[in-house]
Amino acid sequence: MREEGLDSLGDLCNLLRETRGAGLDRKVVDAITTNETLFFRDVAPFDALRGVILPELLERNAATRTLRIWSAAACSGQEAYSIAMMLLEMGLSSWKIEIYGTDLSEQVLERARAGKYLHIEVNRGLPAKFLVRYIDRAGLGWQVKPEVRRPVRFEKRDQRDELRGLGPFDVVLCRNVLIYFDLETKKKILAGICGCMSSHAYLPLGAAETTFGLDDKFLRRPLNGGIFYQRGE
Repeated sequence: MREEGLDSLGDLCNLLRETRGAGLDRKVVDAITTNETLFFRDVAPFDALRGVILPELLERNAATRTLRIWSAAACSGQEAYSIAMMLLEMGLSSWKIEIYGTDLSEQVLERARAGKYLHIEVNRGLPAKFLVRYIDRAGLGWQVKPEVRRPVRFEKRDQRDELRGLGPFDVVLCRNVLIYFDLETKKKILAGICGCMSSHAYLPLGAAETTFGLDDKFLRRPLNGGIFYQRGE
């Protein structure tokens, strides 16, 4: 409102309606989205991925040697790069790995694509051995190494839009997203995600989120201290 010289939220809403596509909508989205993330955020989901889910998927996909993972609400990329590092640690460099990161905010996606982080960001959740192996010093900050960035692609996308054609994915990470929406929007988002998942694919949600009462195609599975939802047949 200050940048545009406006006196009220009503004036801002009116200007948004009048100037669609002029860049103001992007500024508003960047201002109001919650861009909180860190490397290996919440230990339990990553322990479950490493100890149970990925070994299961590797056995199931052994014939094709492919693995597709979607980091929905990827923010500035730490979740997607955490997955990439974990897969490298598991010795999957010969597999065809695709990690797809999406977010509504173009501002944070620009940072994600660059893979550059501040010192305080690499100190939040990133194990010291991963810092040594997969992150290079870059001026006053740090940059994710090319072998980690190579399988990761970032794209702007609104999860409320049509998602058909994105999948199929073996894992979809969509944590701390549904809490911001009303009941009908939650159902729409989950239905869209389900349509992008392969049979028996896995979906971790945030600690305060569930598919219960929203979509009956998912089975609840407690794994290594975390809760995952698995798509049925």
